[in-house]
Amino acid sequence: MGKKNSKNLSIIDRELKIEGSISSSGKLIIKGQVTGTIEGDVVIIAEDGRVNSSATKVSSITIGGKFQGEVTASKELIILATGTCAGKVECKDLIVENGGILNAEVSCKTSSKLSGPKDSNAFSSHKLKQGKQIEL
Repeated sequence: MGKKNSKNLSIIDRELKIEGSISSSGKLIIKGQVTGTIEGDVVIIAEDGRVNSSATKVSSITIGGKFQGEVTASKELIILATGTCAGKVECKDLIVENGGILNAEVSCKTSSKLSGPKDSNAFSSHKLKQGKQIEL
């Protein structure tokens, strides 16, 4: 019964409205409304979820609902077919499904720019990633 391999799971349900700062580890699922700042690992905004954030810093974010504000994702930002993202976005990998809406100032960084040290193959590996297929 150890917690060695388990990750935290937090849910903001449909009837919950939060104003302020959220800091989470593990996975955070937002089905309600959040106004404020978010810092965490993996954030999922469900189809019913609404987020208005002046500063969101995560490793990965998936948007199935509505996001308004500024987001920095060190790994990936995924906008699902039901999702809308507006504001300012900085991420490593950006994925927008058919039907998803992105109306933002976008800055996609290579891993070398996000982590610091230079990688001479960063540009060529980035070109290869553009052609990969997404499986859900």
